[in-house]
Amino acid sequence: MKQKLKFKGAESLTCFKIIFTVLLFMMLTICRVSAQNELDVIRNNWLLYSDAPSSLYHHLTGQAYGLLTERNKEIAGINTLSEWQKRQEFIKRTLNEIVGPFPEKTPLNAKIIRTVTKDYYRVEHIVFESQPGFYVTSSLFIPSGLKKRDKAPVVIYVSGHSEDGYRNSAYQQVILNLVKKKFIVFAFDPVGQGERLEYYDPNTKKSTIGGPTSEHSYPGTQAFITGSSQARYMIWDGIRAVDYLLTRKEVDPARIGITGRSGGGTQSSYIAAMDDRIYAAAPENYLTNFTRLLQTIGPQDAEQNMFNIISRGLDHPDFLLVRAPKPALMITTTRDMFSIQGVLETEKQVARIYEAYGKQDNFSRSEDDAPHASTKKNREAMNAFFQKHLNNPGNPVDEVIVQLTPEEIQVTPTGQVSSSFGGETVFSLNRKEAEKLSNKLQTSRADIPGYLPGVLKSAKNLSGYREPAEVMDPVFTGRFQREGYVVEKYFVKGEGDYVIPYLLMVPDKAGNKALIYIHPSGKSAAAATGGEMEWFVKNGITVLAPDMLGVGETGPGTYKGDAYIGGTSHNVWYASILIGRSITGIRAGDVVRLTMLLKKKAGISEVYGLARREMAPVLLHAAAFDPDISRVALIEPYSSFQTIVMNRFYDSGFIHNTVPAALRAYDLPDLAASLAPRKLMIAGTTDGNGKKTEQGNIDKDLSVIINAYQKMSPAGQLNIVTLESTVIPFDLYINWLK
Repeated sequence: MKQKLKFKGAESLTCFKIIFTVLLFMMLTICRVSAQNELDVIRNNWLLYSDAPSSLYHHLTGQAYGLLTERNKEIAGINTLSEWQKRQEFIKRTLNEIVGPFPEKTPLNAKIIRTVTKDYYRVEHIVFESQPGFYVTSSLFIPSGLKKRDKAPVVIYVSGHSEDGYRNSAYQQVILNLVKKKFIVFAFDPVGQGERLEYYDPNTKKSTIGGPTSEHSYPGTQAFITGSSQARYMIWDGIRAVDYLLTRKEVDPARIGITGRSGGGTQSSYIAAMDDRIYAAAPENYLTNFTRLLQTIGPQDAEQNMFNIISRGLDHPDFLLVRAPKPALMITTTRDMFSIQGVLETEKQVARIYEAYGKQDNFSRSEDDAPHASTKKNREAMNAFFQKHLNNPGNPVDEVIVQLTPEEIQVTPTGQVSSSFGGETVFSLNRKEAEKLSNKLQTSRADIPGYLPGVLKSAKNLSGYREPAEVMDPVFTGRFQREGYVVEKYFVKGEGDYVIPYLLMVPDKAGNKALIYIHPSGKSAAAATGGEMEWFVKNGITVLAPDMLGVGETGPGTYKGDAYIGGTSHNVWYASILIGRSITGIRAGDVVRLTMLLKKKAGISEVYGLARREMAPVLLHAAAFDPDISRVALIEPYSSFQTIVMNRFYDSGFIHNTVPAALRAYDLPDLAASLAPRKLMIAGTTDGNGKKTEQGNIDKDLSVIINAYQKMSPAGQLNIVTLESTVIPFDLYINWLK
């Protein structure tokens, strides 16, 4: 028997409202999806570009593969010991250039905070300063029974990406086994780990920005903008750790080793490559090669990237090649996230230099069938390696040990440097570097006309900009009519093997002016009926709205990486740094390419540019390099690269359009100044966090532009305005178009 559902009174009305709301939501969603699909250029219909969202990553890594192939050809051509030694000189010089300069060596001011005595060893908990006020927490494990005049071998242990640093159970297993075998072990916390969290929240007792990879990448990104790196700070900590060991009477300076797994494998590789005092190195679960790394898991956090390293001709094997013939052991696992195929290829290259030296026994590799993990087999291989090469014979068996409790292994009184001593951070030290660079720029700006030509040259070089030689004919994919104008859909080949999808909105009564409209969310963001782009079209201006590489239909792709912060993959940006390019420079080249395309179009004689928020630097670079962009509007831009570096908490969404090392030679206000006497409007400028909390610094940046326009342009060509709630944007555009 069928039952009829009945509603009475208020229940009936409530049900109706719910059904109506659901149906309305569904209709609006369908309309939005339909409108979105209407503006798609290549999505769904072009199988050739089905992987278009990954175009940015593929473009960057494709260039990397070419550079790495050239390097491998050079290595294959080395046949004699003298040729290998020249290669070693090149590696050492290049590493010093891309990582350095290091700070001067200042007093370590090392203090033994307390000592814990156990059955077969004692632990001295030590804090030293690798730079003034930059505190490093560490523990020196000293075996019992050492005679006063004995000099014992020492192994430096660098932990991987564990929040608790070397206190981690897996790392204690390694450390205390070495101690039991009569090695002194010196373990120190990498910055951002253990007791050195730089974004520590005392209430939650956690980092406010995430785990170790974020602790490294968030300030490491700022360091790249100044031309430094997170690796520089972390390597220097390791070098100063060696300095401290050499002050200890128990340590034999001729028998110093280093090891570490994962991120510790990274650091042990780097430190050993750059400090000749380390005799034996056994990096674990890191070394592969860049080709396989980029083909598999991609670039890792900031610590694991050096400035322009691939473009300067280096690869993972070089960290071992430069050390030969000193003893080296690669500790590897077959199912590691770091490609085992890359491991085999690196081993093959490195073995050749040891053969040339006649020291084949000094190089070896341990392998176990395991994931990214420490295994008993590999630990025993490491024990045997150090026992042999640091002349400390014994049984290499990995034993069960009693680990220290959290209370016993704590170094600082509070468990964190920040709450025990305060002091410097990577951010604060890098900020001081940025201030020095800013002062140099400010001095150079005293002669604006003489200064700006050098700015443009530096900006092209540092951004990796490549001037388009030609523009290919676009591919037409569709058209639809709107009241008073037509919307055409195209794509055109970009700098590499990717396409730039774009919309072309052409008024029924088009004039001779065209506008390139760049939005951080892509071409469709303001393309709806009644939207901002339509306003320009209704005023007789042809509008070209592109999806810049990595945006819209060409991004952001599936790759996020281990430094995915605030919805932005810092790792993709690191990929550009490895090859000496910038995403900004590539995108700027594509904007110039689109300008050339518009200039070829019948009836177009003037091209304008408008960019919003984080796309402003792209347009600034393009306009500075191409005078055919005759006027520029920047809506809610951040004021400078420097303001990102100066903000402890910045907007990660801004990072892709920054230029690594830019502050060594120029900043965004300089590019804006170079546009004089072209018409320029800047509306609603923010700081590096997308806010206006540092108005003084914003005004300082804007003053650079104002001074240049006063000297080099007639009045009225520069318009700097705020964007208050009462401001109607279209009124601003009318004045800008006049």
